[in-house]
Amino acid sequence: MLSVEQNDLITRIGPRTGAGALMRRYWQPAALVDELTGNRPVKPITLLGESLVLFKDDRGRYGLIDRSCPHRGTDLAYGRLEDGGLRCAFHGWLFDVEGKCLQTPAEPEGSNLCANIRQKAYPVVERSGILFAYMGPGAPPAFPHFDCFVAPDTHTFAFKGMIDCNWLQSLEVGIDPAHTSFLHRFFHDEDPADQYGKLFRDKSSDSDLPMTKIMREFPRPRIEVEQTSYGMRIATLRQISDANMHIRITNLMFPNAFIIPMSREMTITQWHVPIDDTKHYWYAIFTSFTKPVDKAHMRDQRLKLYQLPDYIPNKNKSNDYGFDPHEQEHETFTGMGADINVHDQWACESMGTIQDRTREHLGQQDKAITTYRRLLRQAIEDAKNGGRPLMVLDAQSAPSLTGPAAIDGIGPTGDWKGYYEKTDASKRKAASWANGG
Repeated sequence: MLSVEQNDLITRIGPRTGAGALMRRYWQPAALVDELTGNRPVKPITLLGESLVLFKDDRGRYGLIDRSCPHRGTDLAYGRLEDGGLRCAFHGWLFDVEGKCLQTPAEPEGSNLCANIRQKAYPVVERSGILFAYMGPGAPPAFPHFDCFVAPDTHTFAFKGMIDCNWLQSLEVGIDPAHTSFLHRFFHDEDPADQYGKLFRDKSSDSDLPMTKIMREFPRPRIEVEQTSYGMRIATLRQISDANMHIRITNLMFPNAFIIPMSREMTITQWHVPIDDTKHYWYAIFTSFTKPVDKAHMRDQRLKLYQLPDYIPNKNKSNDYGFDPHEQEHETFTGMGADINVHDQWACESMGTIQDRTREHLGQQDKAITTYRRLLRQAIEDAKNGGRPLMVLDAQSAPSLTGPAAIDGIGPTGDWKGYYEKTDASKRKAASWANGG
C-alpha cells in the first residue's frame, strides 16, 4: 500500500505536480483524426487538466491553443476558421497554429497590439489516426519506431473511449495479466471466426484452443517481469500440459501506454490519457501484420457502443454497466455483457475517482504494478532534477526502439523466451512493413 502523499504524487497531473510535469515530457494523444473531419474542424478538449481548443486551419495544419481568448477571455471554441487561423467571434482577433496573434481588426489603423500578443500553443502531429500533442518544455521528443507508428495507414485503425476515473487505475489494469481469467471469463466458447476485431475471442496461435477456454481453465499464471529500454516486458505463462504452456507477451510503453496481442494478426497499442485528475480517455491503435484492417467494420462495431461526440460508453455507472444477474450466473463472470472494455471500465471506475491506495494489499501477481510504480516515481524524480526520464527520446535513439514483441500462443514449457522471439520474427517476416523487434 502507498501513503496519501505517494498516491497523490503518481496520480495528480496538473502542470505543477510531479506526474503532471512528467507526462508533459511526452507526446500525448489529444484527439482522433476522425474528430477533426467535416466542414468545421474545431474541437474543444481538456488535456492534462488544461482547457484547450484543437483546430485544423485552411492550410491543413493542426493547432492546439488555450481556449480562452487573451483579449477578454471569451471561448475560442466558437471561433471562425479563416485567413490562416482561428478567429475569435467576439472582436475578431486571429490566432495561428503557433499561437501568434495575426490580427486585432477592431484596433485603430496602424496598431501594433497583436505583435505583443502570444496565445499558449502546443505542437500537434498526426500518427496512425491519432493527433498527438506535446505540452512540455523545449523541443518535443522523437517517436519510437514501434509497430503502431511505422505500419502503413492501411494496416492501422484508431479509436478511443472515456473512463470516469483517474488515468492510473486503467493503466494498472492493462499491466495486470491475472485479471483476465476472472473479469473477462466467458462460460461458453464461441466460433472465433466470427470475432474479428474483438480481444480474447480468437484461437491462440499454434493451437485450436479458444482464448476464452484458456483464460477460464488456467487462472493461476506465472508472471515474469523484465525492465527494458522502453519500460517493461510482461510474460504471462499458463501451464497447459507437461510439455506446453500458453505464452502471452505484453509490454509497458512508458509512461502511460501498453502494447498487447489482440489476435493472431493484430496488436493493440493503448494509451490512458488524463482529461483531468478524475477522468481520462483510452486511445488505441490496432495494428495488423497480415492484411489491411477492415476499418469500416471495426468502426461500426465500436460506434454502436459509444455516445458521440465525447465517446462515452453506452454502458456505464448510470445504468449499472448493463449488469444482469442471470447472465452472471450462466454466461459471463461479470454479468455485464461480452464487451471486455465494459468489464475494465467497471473495474476501474468502481475503485473511485482516484483509488485510495493506502488501503490496497498487493500480491505476488501484482509484480508488474509494483515495478511500474517504481519506474514512475524514479522518472518523476529525474524530471524534477532536470534529468532525461525514461523514453524521452532523441532522433538518434528513437530508431533503435522497434517492435516490441506482443505474442500470444502455445509454446514449449522449457523455452518460453525462445518461443516468443521465434514467433515474433516469423510474424515480422510475413509483414513487408515490419522492422525487427
